[in-house]
Amino acid sequence: MIVANAPWTWEPWSVALVRCAAGVLAADGGANHLARIGVRPHAVVGDLDSLAAGVRGWIGEDRCVLRGDQEYTDLHKTFAYLVEELKVRHAVVLAAVGGRQDHALEALSVLARWAGKGFFEMRASNYRIVAVRRRRRFATTPGQTVSLMPWGRCEGVRTSGLHWALAGEPLDLMERTGVSNRAAGEQVEVSLRAGTLLVFLHQGEPPALVTAPR
Repeated sequence: MIVANAPWTWEPWSVALVRCAAGVLAADGGANHLARIGVRPHAVVGDLDSLAAGVRGWIGEDRCVLRGDQEYTDLHKTFAYLVEELKVRHAVVLAAVGGRQDHALEALSVLARWAGKGFFEMRASNYRIVAVRRRRRFATTPGQTVSLMPWGRCEGVRTSGLHWALAGEPLDLMERTGVSNRAAGEQVEVSLRAGTLLVFLHQGEPPALVTAPR
């Protein structure tokens, strides 16, 4: 579990998700969010300029992982710590895409950037976002809104279980995307030959886990 530093309101589903997580990392000021529900992260990663002094004292210096490189955001640094140092390949990210739009776009870029290294998703109260490199299958409900957003250009996109199917066409952020498709049943599968596709699954209830890739 990673908690980032975008504006965030805790809800029962997200509090429960954090409390049952095997491990929790905070991307810098994400630790301030965690302090509000009394959850001490296993580590806080970043340049630590957004970490409140009182929260830092409560967490303890031994859990503060300073990464001062300004070439990357704190969320990217937290992914690097998770994947390269802790060797973890599966995480849910909270508090990543609210607030400033430039920050939200960069957070989506981080998700796409690390998609080839593991199984990661971002969640909010009414949607989740998963980056797909090759193939993934999702549990859905009939009529559920599913958007396919290419992060750049994607080749050979194929879908099953969507109302408007794709049969190998390209999707390109500057040309054609796949916004507001609909699930036809209880399962949707997406595959592509090349590129990174962000799949947005919109829903009225708190989000559920996607299935692991085949």
